[in-house]
Amino acid sequence: MFDIQSGSKSQLLRQPHRIDIVTCNPINSRSQSFGHDTTAVILAAGKGTRMNSDLPKVMHCAFGKPLVEWVVDVAVAAGAKRVILVVGHQEEVVRAHFRERSEIEFVTQSPQLGTGHAVDQARALLQETPRTSELLVLCGDGPLITTATAIALLKSHRDSHAAATLATSIIPDATGYGRIDRDSRGEFKAIVEQKDCTRDQLAIHEVNPSYYCFELGALMDTLAQVDNRNAAGEYYITDVFHILKNAGRIVRVVDAVPADEVLSVNTPEQLAEVADILRSRGLAAEPASRSTQSQTETRR
Repeated sequence: MFDIQSGSKSQLLRQPHRIDIVTCNPINSRSQSFGHDTTAVILAAGKGTRMNSDLPKVMHCAFGKPLVEWVVDVAVAAGAKRVILVVGHQEEVVRAHFRERSEIEFVTQSPQLGTGHAVDQARALLQETPRTSELLVLCGDGPLITTATAIALLKSHRDSHAAATLATSIIPDATGYGRIDRDSRGEFKAIVEQKDCTRDQLAIHEVNPSYYCFELGALMDTLAQVDNRNAAGEYYITDVFHILKNAGRIVRVVDAVPADEVLSVNTPEQLAEVADILRSRGLAAEPASRSTQSQTETRR
């Protein structure tokens, strides 16, 4: 384990012709990204005031594991060799939980000035990493992401030689999520956070579940251009996508996230819902696991 502390900044459901969308079929989760230099940065600094608990939001348990551990395990299964956790509120609880995981490093975000600011805190840990490396960025309160989705995101990023890639999902109730704004031809324009949406943008059902992949150099260069002129006064990582697109870089949008992977946890009720989904997945996997074990024993 290694850690560093830093506080510096550096209308309606649209269905146009999505000429910049790649639809990825599920990929065998064993098809990990061996041979690729992939680092994951997972945002885990928030308090989660609506959880009515002093425990860091990402350390609340769902189906036997803290929320953030589900995300860490997916990142590693998808091929990340390093995992950087951006911690903040009650960070010692997160650090203690992962103290035996040698692939995990830590950086502190204080004060907390937004998702772009959070990722930028990992800059010092990435100084020796090649600029062409992949950086997988996920949120620690989103445990429903699957390994197949993470691999699909990484594969699309590599195949298209993109500077930045994001996954999207279309859900019935988009409340609370950033919307995917597109032009009249259906091409990606920007991610618009809910607080900054117009009335028409609030009616969009295509949302940002916060699953990203970047070329490291492109991300770090662009983070320096992100400002906080928005309703929340925060530095958003989501601004990186339209800045890169406007600069002529390849930005790939992957329509690969089923609606049942989108829910993040902000309240005790959502925690219970996420736990139920994870439990149902675990129960569904058990018969297949028992069947495989039975077939193996039969062959013996």
